[in-house]
Amino acid sequence: MTAKHVIAIDLGATSGRVMDAAFDGGRLHLSQIHRFPNIPVQTPTALHWDVLRLWHEITVGIDAVADAASIGLDCWGVDYALLNSAGELLANPCHYRDPRTNGAMEWVFERMPRREVFERTGIQFMPLNALYQLAASIRDGSPQLDHAATMLTIADLFNYWLTGAKACEFTEATTMQLYNPALGDWDRDIMAAVGIPTDILSPIVAPGTRIGQYQGIDVILPACHDTGSAVVAVPTTTENYAYLSSGTWSLLGLELDGALISDASYAANVTNEGGYGGSWRLLKNIMGLWVVDQCRATWAAQGNDYSFEELTTMVENAAPFKAFIEPDDPSFLPPGDMPSRIIDYCRRSGQAIPDSDAEIMATVYVSLAYKYRYVLEQLIEVTGRAVDRLHIIGGGSRNALLNQMTADAIGRPVIAGPAEATATGNAIVQLIAIGELGSVAEARALLSQSDENRLYEPRDSTAWDDNYQRFRALLD
Repeated sequence: MTAKHVIAIDLGATSGRVMDAAFDGGRLHLSQIHRFPNIPVQTPTALHWDVLRLWHEITVGIDAVADAASIGLDCWGVDYALLNSAGELLANPCHYRDPRTNGAMEWVFERMPRREVFERTGIQFMPLNALYQLAASIRDGSPQLDHAATMLTIADLFNYWLTGAKACEFTEATTMQLYNPALGDWDRDIMAAVGIPTDILSPIVAPGTRIGQYQGIDVILPACHDTGSAVVAVPTTTENYAYLSSGTWSLLGLELDGALISDASYAANVTNEGGYGGSWRLLKNIMGLWVVDQCRATWAAQGNDYSFEELTTMVENAAPFKAFIEPDDPSFLPPGDMPSRIIDYCRRSGQAIPDSDAEIMATVYVSLAYKYRYVLEQLIEVTGRAVDRLHIIGGGSRNALLNQMTADAIGRPVIAGPAEATATGNAIVQLIAIGELGSVAEARALLSQSDENRLYEPRDSTAWDDNYQRFRALLD
């Protein structure tokens, strides 16, 4: 059988890739055509995404693929772009890590109670959500919304530039805390309460939809939110599993048939994000490998450019339970000197102070594994679902040491892979849309046979159980 080729464009918070995905009827093979950095730009007033540079790199990558049946693009969530009445970009979009949202959540809750916001959206409260970014612009008197005719997510901005179609893909729209699962549409009451104009909204379109063409190639919406695409590629043949999409962010969750908005889900501050095929992802965002990356960057600037192999050796030789951090403490959200912040956190919380780079990194790894356990326990309690294994997908699935620590911490087997889950899931949705694959279940069955998958069984769980309450004390 002649292989069918589709182009999967995967934009992450630190880099982007254009991938050629070839499917021969039994195996999906991914080839990286073009990789490029995603470097935010700090101006005197704000931190921005450089979407013009990203657009250039996207087109370079597409043009390097000789023959493709379709194109699909996925991206991070929550951020947005504003267009004027002529369809032109008003300004480079702001980055979700920009501090302008400080205090915006409280400002919103003065206009609509926190509980009502959750009941309408089912979304985890984080200051980076689009709701609070827009609220901050209104609170601070930004004139951009006065001149805006259209709001698009970042993925939808690039889809608009590819095709001319102004639409918001479903999985991206649900990340903004502006979508109401009960209505199946934007929640205009929230927007009215905050002062966000509703005439800038675009229609919401399901993943798998063909929205136009770029240079004669069909553009098909995958699950445009990168985690939504990644979950499509979970190599499971059973239902009793949880997934962890591991990268700059760690997103740990369960796949459900509908949004779960309840007293328990509100108390746990979990999020309901749309998935492919009408599914919903009940999950929690965890700071993830961002903390590791910022530690590495700080040490590199000081002359210690540790490789990942060196970090692994350092952690393996360090005392594992000396101190812990809450990875989602607000102090770890902005870029900067993460090692100093970790030391300061341990001091503020009355713990022993890590006194070497190795101990700092061991603190991060152990704390991430424990946070995964904590969130998994929350999800099980909220849903009553049985979970007998955890699938770790994405770039973090290559981190064998953290995978093993996670298995030890949660007391369940961990299956790691595929590393390129997001691009894989992106391609799968396109292949279903063009009739090359029958369903997600068929694709997952094929992926479950991959040699890439690695199994990690729990080891030494007693030591992890013995120290878990010390970690929980930081959260409770």
